[in-house]
Amino acid sequence: MSEFEAIYWVWWRELRRYTRDKSRVLSSFIQPLLFLIVLGSGFGFVKISNLNYQTFLFPGIVAISLVGISISSGISVIWDREFGFLKEILVAPVSRTSIFVGKALGGCTTALIQGIFILCLSFLFGINLDFLTFFSAVLVMLLISLGLVSVGLIIASLLETIEGFGLIMNFLIMPLMFLSAAFFPLNQAPYWLKTVSLTDPLTYGVDALRQILIKNSFISFSLDVLVLSSFSLIMVLIGGIAFNRQK
Repeated sequence: MSEFEAIYWVWWRELRRYTRDKSRVLSSFIQPLLFLIVLGSGFGFVKISNLNYQTFLFPGIVAISLVGISISSGISVIWDREFGFLKEILVAPVSRTSIFVGKALGGCTTALIQGIFILCLSFLFGINLDFLTFFSAVLVMLLISLGLVSVGLIIASLLETIEGFGLIMNFLIMPLMFLSAAFFPLNQAPYWLKTVSLTDPLTYGVDALRQILIKNSFISFSLDVLVLSSFSLIMVLIGGIAFNRQK
C-alpha cells in the first residue's frame, strides 16, 4: 500500500465514522446556531463600525463552529486504542506520519462540513457570498481546522482515557473561543485582553474571516494567514512526531 493510499483510507474511515453518528452531526450545529440566534439577537442593539452585532458576530461564529469538532476529532485515537484498532494500523507497512495525516485530513473534512453549513447562512445577515469570497473563507477555515485537529490528535496521542481527553479538551476550547475576539472588537478591548488575545491562534482566523466577509479587521490579512499557516504547519509536524513515538 502506498502512503497516499494509506492517507486516503484513514481519511475515508474518519469521514464515515462522522456521517454514521447522526446525533454527533446534529449536535455539532447547535452551539454555533445558538450563539448566532441568542447572543446575536440579545445584543442586536449594539452597533460596531456601522454594522449590527449579528453581522459583526457572524465571521467569529463561523470560526468558532470549527473549534469543538476539530479538537474533539482526537477522541478517535483513544477509541481506536481502546478497541485495539490503533495497534493494527500502527504496525501496518506504512509510515505513522501518513496515519496522522489521514486522521488530520479526516478531522478537517468533518469540521469544514459544519463550517461551510454555517457559512452558507451568511445571506441571513446581509453578507454577500460570491465565489471568491466563499473560496477564500474556506481556505482560511481549512487552516484553522488543520491546526486545531492536529492539537486534538497530539493530546489524544499522549492520553489513554476518554475522561482525561474530555477534561483537557474543555479546558482548551473555552479560552480559545472567548479570547479569539469572536464576540468583541479587538481594537476596543482593554490592553491586557488585547495582548492575551493576540496569543490565541484562533484570533487570527476570526480576524481573517472578518476581513473576507465583512471587510472589518484589526490585524493585517497577510499576518493572519502567516500566523495560521505557521501554527498549522508546526502542529502537523509535532503531531507526526507524536504519532511516530506511539507504542
